[in-house]
Amino acid sequence: MGQRVLFIGLNYAPEHTGIAPYTSGMAQSLAAAGWDVGVVTGLPHYPQWQVHAGYERGHQNRDIINGVPVERVPHPVPGNAGLARRLGMEIMFGLRAARARWNNPDAVVVVSPALFASVIVRLRAKYHGIPVLAWVQDIYTAGLTETGSAGGFATRAMRAVEGRFLRSCEGMVVIHDRFAQYVQRVLGVDPARVHTVRNWTHIGPSTHMDPATLRERFGWPMEDIIVLHTGNMGAKQDLGNVAAAAARADQSGAPVRFVLVGGGRQRPLLEELAAHAPRFEVLPSVDDETYSALLGAADVLLVNERPGLTEMCVPSKLTSYFTAGRPVLAAVEAQSPSAFEVASADAGMRVPPGDPRALLAGALTLHGQWVESGGTRHSGGARYVREVLSRDAATKAFIAALNAVRTKGHAPTRTTTIATLNN
Repeated sequence: MGQRVLFIGLNYAPEHTGIAPYTSGMAQSLAAAGWDVGVVTGLPHYPQWQVHAGYERGHQNRDIINGVPVERVPHPVPGNAGLARRLGMEIMFGLRAARARWNNPDAVVVVSPALFASVIVRLRAKYHGIPVLAWVQDIYTAGLTETGSAGGFATRAMRAVEGRFLRSCEGMVVIHDRFAQYVQRVLGVDPARVHTVRNWTHIGPSTHMDPATLRERFGWPMEDIIVLHTGNMGAKQDLGNVAAAAARADQSGAPVRFVLVGGGRQRPLLEELAAHAPRFEVLPSVDDETYSALLGAADVLLVNERPGLTEMCVPSKLTSYFTAGRPVLAAVEAQSPSAFEVASADAGMRVPPGDPRALLAGALTLHGQWVESGGTRHSGGARYVREVLSRDAATKAFIAALNAVRTKGHAPTRTTTIATLNN
């Protein structure tokens, strides 16, 4: 068996949106490449913030998923995922993950968000001389700053924690060059320790569901322009903007229907808005096959972000959007990673965030350009996936990052100490 790597992160399969598909996919790819892979994770709960049916909260669960052994540790899952409750969940997960069976890994990969859990895990790894690779999917404190979800003192304190944690790790992986620039410039991380590994698409085109049949199933008239947003419904998505654009479509008679698919903290409010808006619809999360089919049945695929977001995230939905080959409308800041990705892929157009009038006009314009060009304009997404966002390229780059940190462990007696701790 090859070198042993342990992934520790809150999210893993069977969650099929957000971070989980990438952690699950990379663990499986490394196992296929000959690595001895283990996973310590939490209870599946995202994006609904409810524990999935069949997973008990009172004891540990062990399973093998696609050839990878997975250990789940219990932790609270707050229905209202505010900052304080989320920190409580992270800390409890981190404490229990640090006490789980690690089986003497050559390196530990900690997945963030779950910053405070990662800090706790780092302490155990450092004690035993195990090198740590931090895999940063979202920059924690950039998100706090841009969403205003914490006060100035709390944000500064968390930035100090995040910076010290990342600087202490033997290496880190970020998902975009913009993230790499931020952690170096703002958090003081040594550029030599930072590796950019792009997220890949984990959804393939649907081959079993006819788009026209699917539209009929959901009651979408063929003459309607379906603008589809998928994934989390939280503060940073600012989906009230989409509801307002749908109201404008209804008032003006524009043949545009805005559809949201997924879950999250804002979903109940959005459902209330949809109950009184003929051109606004909220659907629950769906399985991967139906998800792929929905992307292919839509006319425009939407990324909507809160005004002011320029650093904090690269929406994972973009990789799936590009694979679907439909035009992408990005209601985002011009300096955001999302705007950069859509422009780089030549896959759509950007409109200002927080502007319902611009959102509706953009949907009409983008669809018109797509139809007039016979589907050739804004069609670079599939090419971009092949050339930039492939899973093979991500796996090779991740292995290079792991190999760079594996040599930095420094405690030759860690086998004995870990075995003692786990007995």
